[in-house]
Amino acid sequence: MIELIRTNDAVIISFVESLMRDAGIGCFVADQNMSVLDGSIGILPRRVMVDADQVDAARRILTDAGIANEIRQK
Repeated sequence: MIELIRTNDAVIISFVESLMRDAGIGCFVADQNMSVLDGSIGILPRRVMVDADQVDAARRILTDAGIANEIRQK
C-alpha cells in the first residue's frame, strides 16, 4: 500500500475515504488508534493508504476534488 495523504484533520480523512469509496478504490486509514496515545487531541497524524496499482487514480480524484495540496509526494 502507498501513502496517499497524512493529516490530523478528521474532516479531510473522512472526505478522502468517501471519495475513494465512491470511486471504488479501496483505502485503509493507518494510525487511527494512535489517538489513544495522544489523548484524542489529534496531534498524531493519520495516513490514508491505497493499493499501489490504484494510487494514480486516487491522486487524480483528490486533484479533481480540489485537495491536491494534501497529497503526499512520491
